[in-house]
Amino acid sequence: MANNKILYVCQEITPYLPESEESILCRALSPAMQERGNEVRTFMPRYGCINERRNQLHEVIRLSGMNLIIDDNDHQLIIKVASIPSARVQIYFIDNDDYFARKAVLTDAEGVEFEDNDERMVFFARGVLETVKKLHWTPTVVHCHGWFSAVVPIYLKKVFHDDPIFKDVKIVVSLYDDKFSKPLHNLRKKVAGEGVQDKNLSILDDASYENLYRFVIGYADGVVLASEGADAAVVEFARQSGKPILEYQSPDAEGYYDNYNRFYEEIR
Repeated sequence: MANNKILYVCQEITPYLPESEESILCRALSPAMQERGNEVRTFMPRYGCINERRNQLHEVIRLSGMNLIIDDNDHQLIIKVASIPSARVQIYFIDNDDYFARKAVLTDAEGVEFEDNDERMVFFARGVLETVKKLHWTPTVVHCHGWFSAVVPIYLKKVFHDDPIFKDVKIVVSLYDDKFSKPLHNLRKKVAGEGVQDKNLSILDDASYENLYRFVIGYADGVVLASEGADAAVVEFARQSGKPILEYQSPDAEGYYDNYNRFYEEIR
């Protein structure tokens, strides 16, 4: 019997995107946790720069076709899937032509962050959670990797909190060295438009990287310091919050994945 049912919500995973500290860890965690008796589902966005033919992505018709309303506009949710054979891991991709057809990830060719990243991350969060509901799969832990996944904890606590699929779930947030530079100016409006009511929502009036995580950590049951270069102010806020913290360690350290497994048990 599985120890936990872990939902990984990832900003990036190799081999679909270039290797980075974050993409490598997100690639490695799923098989490592499966080997330790956990059941795992893993999601990421289907960015337009991902080569679907080479990576053998295909649409899952039974999960696709739902329309999500974001900022009063309908956007079709398309679900694709691919496997990493060497890892015996299946990856679900959240896709939509409006948000993910562009041949880029989170910035344009000049490195400028997209103005609609706030809408894109809202769509991604909704898409992941609506798809998990369609799968009739009840996670015990949701672990979010990268700031693009940061709306997921907000949804879980404020929009889906009464849903039987998610009502008892524990939330883990990983902190990386992935700071964005331009505040997500419309994020508060987008989140409030999704029915989120919170006295601390004013933090997102200036939705900087630091303020986004100050808000999101409030919804987390545990925080992982996944990068030695994680933003110092956010790390300090996490420490001051009193939330359980899994300290940074090198992926080469003995017992690295066992520590993740124990951390999931501790927060439950």
